[in-house]
Amino acid sequence: MRIGVLSDTHMVSGKKLPSQVWETLSGVDLILHAGDLTSADFLADLMLLAPVRAVKGNCDGPEILLPERDIVSCDGINIGLIHGHGGLRGNTPERAYRAFAGENVQIVVFGHSHSPYLNEEDGVLLFNPGSPTAKRREPQYSFGLLEINGGELKARHYYF
Repeated sequence: MRIGVLSDTHMVSGKKLPSQVWETLSGVDLILHAGDLTSADFLADLMLLAPVRAVKGNCDGPEILLPERDIVSCDGINIGLIHGHGGLRGNTPERAYRAFAGENVQIVVFGHSHSPYLNEEDGVLLFNPGSPTAKRREPQYSFGLLEINGGELKARHYYF
């Protein structure tokens, strides 16, 4: 199973997702979006490529009707999905990890910082795809891909 991973796209009117992202996502089985879509229309566009599971980010308005967090099960792997902002202390990876403390997740996908991140914490993989449209202080734009095969999980970033 191939899963495209996005976050922090901030798709305001007139903004477009780069073509290399569309091309890569066109072959996935599922798309995960870790918040800050900022456009319900963009969510509908993503659904033309593959089924989408998404959560609400701190820049998503009331018209974005999504949960704050979600657990997605794929081929025996449980994926915690959260934006990563808000109430819990610590940096973004720490907040994302703690949001699923005590739950049976093998990976936590998060966003908010616009910074690509891939690290393991107590057997849980933490993955932030970065942003394909708003890189902020990062040298490159980025998004992610998860591959699940027979219960094995691989996560990687795509940079451009």
